[in-house]
Amino acid sequence: MIKQTIAVIAPGDMGGGVGQALTNAGHDVVTCLAGRSAESRSRAERCGFRDLPNLDAVVAEAALILSILPPASAIDLAGDVAAAMARTGVLPVFMDCNAISPASSGKIAEIMTKVNAPYIDCGIIGWAPGKGPQPTRFYVSGPDLAPADALAVEGIKLQGVGAGIGRASALKMLYSGLNKGRFSLFATIATAAQSLDLLDELGAELAFSQGDTWKYLQTGISRLPADSERWWPEMDEIAETMEDAGVTGDFHRGASWMLKLMAATPLAAETRETIDTDRTLAETVRIFAEQLK
Repeated sequence: MIKQTIAVIAPGDMGGGVGQALTNAGHDVVTCLAGRSAESRSRAERCGFRDLPNLDAVVAEAALILSILPPASAIDLAGDVAAAMARTGVLPVFMDCNAISPASSGKIAEIMTKVNAPYIDCGIIGWAPGKGPQPTRFYVSGPDLAPADALAVEGIKLQGVGAGIGRASALKMLYSGLNKGRFSLFATIATAAQSLDLLDELGAELAFSQGDTWKYLQTGISRLPADSERWWPEMDEIAETMEDAGVTGDFHRGASWMLKLMAATPLAAETRETIDTDRTLAETVRIFAEQLK
């Protein structure tokens, strides 16, 4: 594998893990931390990122740029990077790795086409590299996937899914629609049970008939608010994907509503590192139910 300079924007939980895996493999990982939080700066330093002053410098040095950030920011970042490419005259490969619909990925492809920059569509599934029992899966699609080979490092599994832009994003939407949509449904039911004063009775029935589901409700729902601000726009992207496929997007618009509710509570200030793991399901959904009022 040829070692090269790869930009990761930005060093959040997933971006930091990806950058660490690439650094461990010998790649020079760069980013731009201008305007980023102290937490992001600390994570970037821990993961071996090299900070550059602006996007122009990133574009000038990187052979490959990975966009890994909240989906609501994906198109804006692509526009900013394209503008930097136009200013510098340098055209690295741009890979969008965000949880966006095929339609949104198509818009980013159009942005890159206007500056003649190569584009790869990517969908990431799994925990950040090194945090889960399985490697992080990078599904990629596009007319030229060879530049993505640089990502085939320990902790990352690279898989091409065809030449069509949007195929990788669609696969991510389908997987996330099932996975995160299910989590949001559980939270919606538990919040309704709290509002109806039936949480204990529902819990007793689930413990009897669906023990695994009840275990998730008890241990998983309290973790959702930390991700809610990032996840609700993803549900909207999934809804758009479903509707473009000819099926209803209402399930995931409902999931978006639930995650927005969580994001409006004080619990949304938590991060994955600061979640109160002692908080019970009842305490969590009580806060959700209070937000309904």
